Amino acid sequence: AKPDAAILERAPHRLIDIRDPDQSYSAAQFRDDALREMAEISGRGKIPLLVGGTMLYFKALAEGLSALPQAEPTVRAEIDAKARQWGWSALHAELTRLDPITAARLQPTDAQRIQRALEVCLLTGEPMSAQQGSGKSALPYEVAAIGLEPSNRLILHERIAARFDAMLSNGLVAEVRALREQFNLSPALPSMRCVGYRQVGQHLDGEFDVETLREKGIAATRQLAKRQLTWLRATPKVDRFDCLAEDVSVGVLNHLRRILEL
Repeated sequence: AKPDAAILERAPHRLIDIRDPDQSYSAAQFRDDALREMAEISGRGKIPLLVGGTMLYFKALAEGLSALPQAEPTVRAEIDAKARQWGWSALHAELTRLDPITAARLQPTDAQRIQRALEVCLLTGEPMSAQQGSGKSALPYEVAAIGLEPSNRLILHERIAARFDAMLSNGLVAEVRALREQFNLSPALPSMRCVGYRQVGQHLDGEFDVETLREKGIAATRQLAKRQLTWLRATPKVDRFDCLAEDVSVGVLNHLRRILEL
């Protein structure tokens, strides 16, 4: 979640509020922006501290990205039209024919990644899996990667539910309604596919009531957390700490002091 005003005042963050919800933002764009900010910070003799939970973006930053084509709105619109007509499961089957390696990694419901893989196939005439690994550039920093992982799944689920309830209480539905009116947002946009925004959008479109919105939002958040944890645990060279431990902050700080020899 975005840090609140009090946190931002105490600890200024970069790369927040840099896009409107009707604009796309790729992992490649993030890498370019992050490297620019990191260079400015390290140029002042400081150490860049990167905080977040999206493992795709961490991987893009740490390992670089393949030289794949940029998004093409016309092609994406064609894919979205086919999805509305046939469904994403049918497009996943089409991807299996065009790029079986990438399709095997994706669920038939993973609309955003299916769309991107099909887009690359259509734009280049080659499967995305055959192009990945080319054009990558290494990160010009030595990374001390810290993974915060919960030791108790039940507590994690309780906190996810409490967080989603707090988001609803703080006006999530009104926020999405206002954004849709201001920007004329489509459900196909990446911002409207995010967990929480997607379910609120479906509620505002009359697909289900608020109670069902809550249930679906919590369930989707749990699924997202599971995927991110699976990816995090498979990432090498990460020092892991139990984020539910009372002394986790002390443990992480002591660990970093040893690395930095402070």
